[in-house]
Amino acid sequence: MDLGIKGKKAIVCASSKGLGRGCAAALAEAGCDLVVNGRDAGRLAATAADLRGRYGVIVTEVVGDVALPEVQNALLAACPSPDILVNNNGGPPRRDFHDLDRQAILDGVVKNMVTPIELIQAVIDGMVQRGFGRIVNITSLSVYVPIPGLDVSSGARAGLTSFLAGIARTVAASNVTINNLLPGKLDTDRLRGAFGSEMPQGERIARLSADIPAKRLGTPEEFGQICAFFCSVHAGYLTGQNIPVDGGSYVSAF
Repeated sequence: MDLGIKGKKAIVCASSKGLGRGCAAALAEAGCDLVVNGRDAGRLAATAADLRGRYGVIVTEVVGDVALPEVQNALLAACPSPDILVNNNGGPPRRDFHDLDRQAILDGVVKNMVTPIELIQAVIDGMVQRGFGRIVNITSLSVYVPIPGLDVSSGARAGLTSFLAGIARTVAASNVTINNLLPGKLDTDRLRGAFGSEMPQGERIARLSADIPAKRLGTPEEFGQICAFFCSVHAGYLTGQNIPVDGGSYVSAF
């Protein structure tokens, strides 16, 4: 399917690896020029070179933590008028509720709620004026299904979801959409570390997959293709939605 976004400009946050890279690759395949971002300069450079080589698109690198204002400014300087924004950032590490202090809570809220809101504020008016915009926020299945130890991440991402629910409706008439993708168990470095490196890889994956109806882990590549569809011209009538990408793990008829 031609997604109709060839030549569009996209900012993809935290995209040197994992789900962010999967989204960047799918958008590059669709013909988008990219600004990619990550904290590891070497890994980011390798990702950018790979995407340029495979898809022949323009890929600009911005190194740093997207939660920092100076890194956000660098992203926007590299792409002042993006057509597509994919918000993504790592969540706080697993931590018992009793061990959280005020700063840890605030840091998590900044990373997973405040940062995407700030970036949306910076780009949404331009999207409205141009009559096209696609904003996709990578949140987490924990917005629906709380995961013990990831309370800050769950709370911050749920806050982002509620914050944007009304805003999405105010720009829909301008062909600007805001949607959220909620990853479940996907084959990323973060998930693979869940059972520790002492367990054989095959056994780790089998345990992680056991309670998933699809009986496997999802891949960053297929997650990216879903993201790219949400960014396409075909998805203009779909906004303000939360879409689990979880192999059927979230059980609900509605």
